[in-house]
Amino acid sequence: MNPYNRRRRRRGWVELVLLGTRIVAVAVLAWGVFGTVIQGMNGEGPTGEAWRDLVVAGLAQGVMYGLVALGYSMVYGVLGFINFAHGEVFMSGGMVGFFVADYLWEIRLWDTNFALSITAVLISSMLTATLVAVIVERVAYRPLRTAPRMIPLITSIGIAFFLQYTFAGLFGVAVKNYPPPPDSLRSRVELLGVGVEGTKLAVIVVAVVAMAGLYLFVERTRVGRAIRAVAEDSEIAALMGIDVNRTIVATFAVGGAMAGVAATLWAMLFRGVSFIMGFLPGIKAFTAAVLGGIGNLGGAMAGGMLLGLFEGVGPQLVLAGLGIPGVSQLKDVVAFTALVLVLIFRPSGLFGERLSETDRV
Repeated sequence: MNPYNRRRRRRGWVELVLLGTRIVAVAVLAWGVFGTVIQGMNGEGPTGEAWRDLVVAGLAQGVMYGLVALGYSMVYGVLGFINFAHGEVFMSGGMVGFFVADYLWEIRLWDTNFALSITAVLISSMLTATLVAVIVERVAYRPLRTAPRMIPLITSIGIAFFLQYTFAGLFGVAVKNYPPPPDSLRSRVELLGVGVEGTKLAVIVVAVVAMAGLYLFVERTRVGRAIRAVAEDSEIAALMGIDVNRTIVATFAVGGAMAGVAATLWAMLFRGVSFIMGFLPGIKAFTAAVLGGIGNLGGAMAGGMLLGLFEGVGPQLVLAGLGIPGVSQLKDVVAFTALVLVLIFRPSGLFGERLSETDRV
């Protein structure tokens, strides 16, 4: 058998296995959803209000994944590698924001003027995350700009550990708790006849505004157009007079600012922050970026929200119907399984992977 026929036969077996996997996945998902519906008809499982709470909680968590995922997608679009230290950029904003929040709590401004206090925390988190992201680019990545892509990838993992243990050495390893939000924010708000916890609603609104602002920045401003030009072809962009180094710094800065916003929202929801708080959200944000289509900003936003919904609703919607116990503890399994399934059905992500001309070649 000649090599061409051998490759063709091997490709046929791979396609057959993928087809079988898809059929099994669809059958399992359908059986799980069917089982959950039967449980609901029998009066078992969550109530309608509980389902609404799961959806809102999933969306609130998902928009934070989306904000962090934007940093992964922007850096990948410009430099073509995954910045695995981005989760620690997120962590740095949350850690510094804690000290600002704690000071405002001590002088009693947190209770008397929460809007001003959380704005100060948000600004401090954004500035810190932006500064850390820019320093990482200048010190760790710029000297490796022309190196093979595996080298900056490995470097990003090393930078992640360096940032983790730098913050652990400076601020300790104990979990630090943000002051609680006021009771008025934690109470339920009626929205279209549905009661939504005020904190979760605030997180969703702020995150959507930040995403919309970033989209307008990239699409309408001069710096945004430069970022898109460098992402398309850095050499041609340089010939057109664009300062590539400055544009790359701007990319890291904007991604860091979005991570700072996400860190503040994370603190509002979960309150606890530590030197390792960026690891799991960072991995999930990367998952969201791949889910939506790495390098695609709209895909990163949508991928984050979908991942949050998978985590919030998926365990109860699918696993409970399959009779699996302890489904609330399996949300991480559901999230990463959803990624695998999406990539099986659509390898480029839901909205398509956006690559530069060099990557396409």
